[in-house]
Amino acid sequence: MKAMILAAGRGTRMAPLTDTCPKPLIPLCGKPLIVHHLEKLAAAGIKEVVINHAWLGRQIEEALGDGSQWGLTIRYSPEQEALETGGGVYQALDLLGTQPFLLINGDVWTDWDYSNALEQKITHESSEDALGCLWLVDNPNHNPKGDFALQGGRVINEPQLTFSGISVLSPALWSDATTGAYPLAPMLRSAMTDGRLLGRHLEGRWVDVGTPERLALLEQTLSAESAGVPR
Repeated sequence: MKAMILAAGRGTRMAPLTDTCPKPLIPLCGKPLIVHHLEKLAAAGIKEVVINHAWLGRQIEEALGDGSQWGLTIRYSPEQEALETGGGVYQALDLLGTQPFLLINGDVWTDWDYSNALEQKITHESSEDALGCLWLVDNPNHNPKGDFALQGGRVINEPQLTFSGISVLSPALWSDATTGAYPLAPMLRSAMTDGRLLGRHLEGRWVDVGTPERLALLEQTLSAESAGVPR
């Protein structure tokens, strides 16, 4: 299975940190946030990674190179202007191939084992097969109402839990898509309506590193743990 890390966002909520540094390269405990994902993907046995980028994207390519230092092969999907999640993935489909892939928001952190995603089988050989699987988490303080809900192993369009930004999706989800900038959420909701999205509760810690305050708190927590300070 290939993986794609979404790294094209401007990161306005992280300003001024992102004024001169792309959000994926902001350091967390001494290494860029995106490197935490790359290390976990390599540990899970994933070998091929696609990264899209827009804002200060050249810095991302220069910092990560071809991925060989992590035992990975990284290919890039540069965007002249950010295409949002739906359009960004559509542009990268030629790099991702025809099989389901692991999609990760680059601005989240988790200690969840990505090898769990490899065990999720997504087939799309018939109109009734699932188009993907989303991992949901308990609602954080900044999203108290949630996004979606789980019902019988499927995701339904009712606010209850928060989408983690981690999913396994089939390229078939984009079968009717076109070039351009557009979000992923309406596509997911359409698949939910058809009963074609599986769902799981993410068993592990998860943080949306979307603001300098959340970044600082996460760094403080992880640094204390590495020093042996009980949580």
